[in-house]
Amino acid sequence: MNQSRRYTFQDLLEVMEKLRKECPWDREQTHESLKKYLIEEAYEVLDAIDSGKDEKLKEELGDLFLQPVFHSQIAKERRAFDINDVIDALVKKLIERHPHVFGDAKPEEVLKNWEKKKTESRESILEGIPKHLPALMRSQKLQDRASRVGFDFERIDQVFEKIEEEISELKDSLDKGEKENIEHEIGDILTAVVELARFVGVDAETALQKANDRFVRRFTFIEKEARKSGKTLESMSLEEMDTLWLRAKKELEGYEG
Repeated sequence: MNQSRRYTFQDLLEVMEKLRKECPWDREQTHESLKKYLIEEAYEVLDAIDSGKDEKLKEELGDLFLQPVFHSQIAKERRAFDINDVIDALVKKLIERHPHVFGDAKPEEVLKNWEKKKTESRESILEGIPKHLPALMRSQKLQDRASRVGFDFERIDQVFEKIEEEISELKDSLDKGEKENIEHEIGDILTAVVELARFVGVDAETALQKANDRFVRRFTFIEKEARKSGKTLESMSLEEMDTLWLRAKKELEGYEG
């Protein structure tokens, strides 16, 4: 193909079809084998957004866009559906969900009616929350749904009491050596912490991601300072590393605590 020309969506479909016929790796892929790539590409798009670089975002959006095209080609070969069926269903859904744009409905009525419609079509209010979401994100969405019918704490002190209760149960399991319960209790603690985040209006997934970023910055600081002093981390005591950790918090983020 001519690399100097500007390619179109139709070109993409033709390239994908050719790859499925002639590339050994592409030919052996299935919906199941591609699952991990769909998730990876989505997270790479998030990283590109955070980078603020348009070229990077354009590239990563292309990689993500490839996934529905790939899946649709596999489905087409199975005579299940093709990319045009996907687009048709999507456009119909968008029109249906925006009657205030494509019809006569009032904007304030749309969300209320949409939520009512979704609730009526479900056997459980928790239906529709993807199982493969990151655990913290899924936990917060599950709790948000349950709170809509009143399954929620009324005061923040009740949330703290719940966290303390779960920590106490974990300590009890550890003291008794009940290994089978330790994972269970840690899960309950994390759930309670997510409940606290939700109660105070913080997104738990975002909070932990930012904490992870802080950890990377601070630990990298420790590594650099160790090299400056001619030491390796393995040769340093925990006290020495903790001192550098506190310095990192102060020098990188101005945090005195």
